[in-house]
Amino acid sequence: MISTQKELDDNNVPLNFRDFCSHLLIDLNNCRVKNYYLPWRCSEERHAYEQCQYDEYIIRMGQKEQLVADQKRQEQEKNNKNKEEINTDEPYDSRKLS
Repeated sequence: MISTQKELDDNNVPLNFRDFCSHLLIDLNNCRVKNYYLPWRCSEERHAYEQCQYDEYIIRMGQKEQLVADQKRQEQEKNNKNKEEINTDEPYDSRKLS
């Protein structure tokens, strides 16, 4: 479930916490207010929020690795193409070696 902008505004969620897991943060903050910030009373909500943050981090790191691999592959293909162009200009025997 993704929170709407109105829900985020109504619950005073700061801009830097408005992400994919913000709906869990709203539940966590409501539990904290209801239980006077006693840490042992909202452990399930906190665990759910932290797990969501971790899973989102893992997804982002996988996407970054994929992006870096794609960039390296494109650069390698470009270098291979440039080498082929250099090699097809003239045969090796006709080049002057000095």
